[in-house]
Amino acid sequence: MQRPRFELPEALVMEILSKLPVKSLTRFKCVCKYWFSSFQTPHFISKHHHYNLKNNNLNLLLRRYDGNTFQPYFSQLSNKKGKKNEVKQNIHLPFFKNTPPCVYGACHGLLCLLDPLEDKAAIWNPSTRDFKILPPSSVQRPPYFSPFEETYLTLDGVALKHAAFGFDSKTDDYKIIRFVVLTFVNSEEVYSHPHFMYQVELYSLRSNSWKEIPSDYTPSETTLGNTEPTLGNNYVDGICYWKTKTGEYLDFRRLILSFDMGNEKFSILPIPEFVGSFLEYHVDLLVFNGSLGAIVYPSERIDTSFDLWVTSEGVWTKQFNIKSISGVVRPLGFGKNGDLFLRDTNDEVLLFDASTQELKKLEINTYLDHFRFAISLHAYFESLVRINGIQEVEKYVIRQPTRNESNEY
Repeated sequence: MQRPRFELPEALVMEILSKLPVKSLTRFKCVCKYWFSSFQTPHFISKHHHYNLKNNNLNLLLRRYDGNTFQPYFSQLSNKKGKKNEVKQNIHLPFFKNTPPCVYGACHGLLCLLDPLEDKAAIWNPSTRDFKILPPSSVQRPPYFSPFEETYLTLDGVALKHAAFGFDSKTDDYKIIRFVVLTFVNSEEVYSHPHFMYQVELYSLRSNSWKEIPSDYTPSETTLGNTEPTLGNNYVDGICYWKTKTGEYLDFRRLILSFDMGNEKFSILPIPEFVGSFLEYHVDLLVFNGSLGAIVYPSERIDTSFDLWVTSEGVWTKQFNIKSISGVVRPLGFGKNGDLFLRDTNDEVLLFDASTQELKKLEINTYLDHFRFAISLHAYFESLVRINGIQEVEKYVIRQPTRNESNEY
């Protein structure tokens, strides 16, 4: 006797499928044309992403530097039970072989990779493996006239110092904003004193082009002097944030510079009063549970303590304090459930569990890494967002699974 056939309502099927990882959905696209097309609709993409947000299905990447080639790469950490925070695979980026890229985001599961010295940039979806190379900027570099030297100076260098990556919900568009530092010198002099000029550029994924944005502000350098101004991400709900400062030496005042992706305007916010003097404390901006946060720690790094503050509607609230962790140099960022990743004096990666107050050394071998002090943490949620790029090819991205891990798509 043939058993009766039961069919689930299509809406229920889509509900179930929206809870699956991208890896599974990529396979299931071949089941039928309806599924293939459904997985690409804005409704399904949004539903899938919000499920991952709600369930905190966070994925973590550590940016490192190969000790032999000095090239940057990512170590993807495992979420599997029994292998949590072990290295799952290493992802190399030959596209950025000359200069290590700065990483911005994630925004809706997308990461922005920018070369700080060359006009080279990409948007990357590590879940779908889409990789989009961005066009070079068409923004004109202005001339610089020196009234002291009474002549026009020669453009000697272009550096892309700070950036942010986010989403404009008004136009349904992903945007990148970056600060460009132009260096001018007098080519007639052997030892010319450099002069600097700043520009701000904005990229739109929808138009696939760059334009200039007027601004009187620039972010400040970070504690380590690199070009990434926050711990992993500086974008929250349509607004990008950087640290900046005003005043002279020994009389600096901290400020927060913000940029609205919708109206494309800058604003200045005060750093809260909980921060001590400029020279006594470091302040790193970060995103914590979907809100702008600031992690504050002493400049003197002996038995370092950390305070985490989070803002909601302009009001700053202390979330927790971590007291006297010996040997810790600086925070790297947060993982799941408020776990704080740290770097110690041996350049090893530690994990602090805020709920148990326990400190754990992770089994991540960094002693052969180059630039160990520059290791950074980047978190993202899986996403099906399309960027009209190409699938990863070895010319741009190379994935190398570790032992006992499969690179099966």
